[in-house]
Amino acid sequence: MIQRCHKWRQKRKQYIDQARQTSDEIERERLLQAAEHYGRIVNAEQGKIDSTRDPKDKSVNEVVDVPTDANDAGDTNDEEENSFPDFITNLK
Repeated sequence: MIQRCHKWRQKRKQYIDQARQTSDEIERERLLQAAEHYGRIVNAEQGKIDSTRDPKDKSVNEVVDVPTDANDAGDTNDEEENSFPDFITNLK
C-alpha cells in the first residue's frame, strides 16, 4: 500500500513539473488535471494507511503530504478512481 502511494506521489510530481515547463495552456491544464487525479488517489490511499496504524504510531511516523500547487490546497475528494475519466484520456 505504501509503495503504491509513493509511486502515485512521484507520478503527481512528474505531471506538475511537466505542467510548469510547458507553454501550451491546454496541455498545461491537462497535466494539472492528471496531477490532481493522482493527488486524490494519494489522499484516499493515505487515509487507508492511517486508518490501519496504531494511534500512538501516528504521532511518531506521520507522513504529511504538502500541496505543491495552489490548486491542490484543500482538495479532498472521497472518490477512489483507478483510471482517468474519459475527458482527460481522450483529448486528441
